[in-house]
Amino acid sequence: MMKILILAPAALALWLAPAGAPSVPASAASAAADKYEIDPVHSFALFKIKHFNLGYVWGRINGPAGAIVVDEADPSKSSVEVELKAENVDTANEKRDQHLKGPDFFNAKQFPAITFKSASVKKTGDATYEVTGDFTLLGVSKKVTATLTRIGAGKDPWGGTRVGFEGSFTIKRSEHGMKHMLDGVGDDVHISVAFEGVKK
Repeated sequence: MMKILILAPAALALWLAPAGAPSVPASAASAAADKYEIDPVHSFALFKIKHFNLGYVWGRINGPAGAIVVDEADPSKSSVEVELKAENVDTANEKRDQHLKGPDFFNAKQFPAITFKSASVKKTGDATYEVTGDFTLLGVSKKVTATLTRIGAGKDPWGGTRVGFEGSFTIKRSEHGMKHMLDGVGDDVHISVAFEGVKK
């Protein structure tokens, strides 16, 4: 997964200043964005899909990983990057899970990673963001837009700083090449995510 590099800290701004220019206090220089590493123990990726158009089957993909960069001064410079392991799909039914991991659905051996990488972030409210990026499943990337809501931010009992977000979006699995049983299992997959990130 690509690393996120935050450029132009206060020290660089001072170094680039022309000779004789007044010094720039650190507080006035562009503050570095905050990077949060996703905590897989307190983060969740859930999905639901129709079964015979009668009801929904729910599942989850355990152990999300990735990073969230939050730039309070310029939210457009924020970013979200998430990776899920297809082999971690969990619907609380071992036989169904083994089928889902196979070539009919997630094909976990050939395509082990499911990823999202943001391309743009727009703040739309006090705690809401519109995040657009590439969602990659079975090696096929499609643009999706999700609304993320910041649930909270602050210190944890161990002295760390955390932030929490949740959001949702919908994909069509057939657009990623997952076309098995479209007559019995829905095409629309509704995905909900809830992430806690630990500041690094």
